Amino acid sequence: MILLVFRAIIQDILLQVKNMVKLIHTLADHGDDVNCCAFSSSLLATCSLDKTIRLYSLSDFTELPHSPLKFHTYAVHCCCFSPSGHVLASCSTDGTTVLWNTQNGETLAVMEQPTGSPVRVCQFSPDSTCLVSGAADGTVVLWNAQSYKLYRCGSVKDGSLVACAFSPNGNLFVTGSSCGDLTVWDDKMRCLHSEKAHDLGITCCDFSSQPVTDGEHGLQFFRLASCGQDCQIKIWVVSFTHVLGFELKYKSTLNGHCAPVLACAFSHNGQMLVSGSVDKSVIIYDTNTESILHTLTQHTRYVTSCAFAPSTPLLATGSMDKTVNIWQFDLETPCQARSMEDQVKFTEDWSEEDVSVWLCAQGLSDLVAIFKMNNIDGRELLNLTKESLADDLKIESLGLRSKVLRKIEELRTKVKTLSSGIPDEFLCPITRELMKDPVIASDGYSYEKEAMENWISKKKRTSPMTNLVLPSVVLTPNRTLKMAISRWLETHQK
Repeated sequence: MILLVFRAIIQDILLQVKNMVKLIHTLADHGDDVNCCAFSSSLLATCSLDKTIRLYSLSDFTELPHSPLKFHTYAVHCCCFSPSGHVLASCSTDGTTVLWNTQNGETLAVMEQPTGSPVRVCQFSPDSTCLVSGAADGTVVLWNAQSYKLYRCGSVKDGSLVACAFSPNGNLFVTGSSCGDLTVWDDKMRCLHSEKAHDLGITCCDFSSQPVTDGEHGLQFFRLASCGQDCQIKIWVVSFTHVLGFELKYKSTLNGHCAPVLACAFSHNGQMLVSGSVDKSVIIYDTNTESILHTLTQHTRYVTSCAFAPSTPLLATGSMDKTVNIWQFDLETPCQARSMEDQVKFTEDWSEEDVSVWLCAQGLSDLVAIFKMNNIDGRELLNLTKESLADDLKIESLGLRSKVLRKIEELRTKVKTLSSGIPDEFLCPITRELMKDPVIASDGYSYEKEAMENWISKKKRTSPMTNLVLPSVVLTPNRTLKMAISRWLETHQK
């Protein structure tokens, strides 16, 4: 009887979570098919067959004064923001990749594909130092995003390059071709691996930015999603090993769509995967259970693009119906529907129900009943320790206790970050303080120079982010990030 009650509680909580999605805005400014959508922390960018890129403010979805951005002479296929959000890249059938200043709409650089072939996809590296562009003739170019010059060039054997995604640590990137090949490249443009992923061709791929820990061995890996003309979404596991450097393994297939899948994207917290299809639907999956959370059917033609916002509970979907739909949802806590400042304010005031929803969003729904029995609200949640989890809540599994503590620490960090108002990418991962002299380590992440030097001097030759052995202890100044921090300080310290 008690077990049935616990199951009923969990099902009720999951039902509450599932229903938290709504269409809040539709943008209909493009004159032709929408090909791509992309978010920064404050802006939404869209591009279209109508040759333009449009920029919108996330505060009220009004178009910026310098939008639309016009340069390309043919269809714009892809657009993406740099991690800081200050630069936008767009690529086109005209064979160019253009970099734009998002604050004033000025053109920063025009980079021509060496072969002149139509450019189908572009993507920034996580540290903003590089940009990849892939073309219809199979060429892939790695550009220096600071000097705007070509760094390395390569090509795939067959087909057009239509998809690209960087690993979160920036050590490698993956491309997808119209022939269905998934190819892995390192940051020197060396081809590390290639295999047939989708028989009828790949359309999109994306890495989850959040690592997943193998509870049995304690190893970390990243999820990679690919989708294609075969109507399938495939989930892959990418792990970084000391022997091979990396390992790519097929994990599972999602078959929610009944027609070719044109787009896929992970949420920023890694808890959701969204896809758009020729069947005109958008499907949102729970990445832990791979079950369908939502099916959205408001578009009247093919869904060509999907994108999650990095710091707000928003989803954008673009379509051949010339519109972009903006969806608001909540899979973490009812508090997220409030402003970011309110979220910080109310974290300690979460009810037991809020905590239950949060547990479900973290893949910890099995603990809902235990937390409810012990009346764990927001304040109690933030004060939990490994001792209280073991002694008071009687959670016997060491791996499970470690996961809970890790999630709670992430929540504490998020609260601290939001309280300070500092963008998370400006904080050193080691000290969690605003960086003054950021450097890039060989793991691809940026750190405060002094903190990283201290880390290395203590004979810690492993990455603070991935826990893998650092290939090198050389630290490279991240001037782009330093400039972005300086601009932010000038704006917020007036």
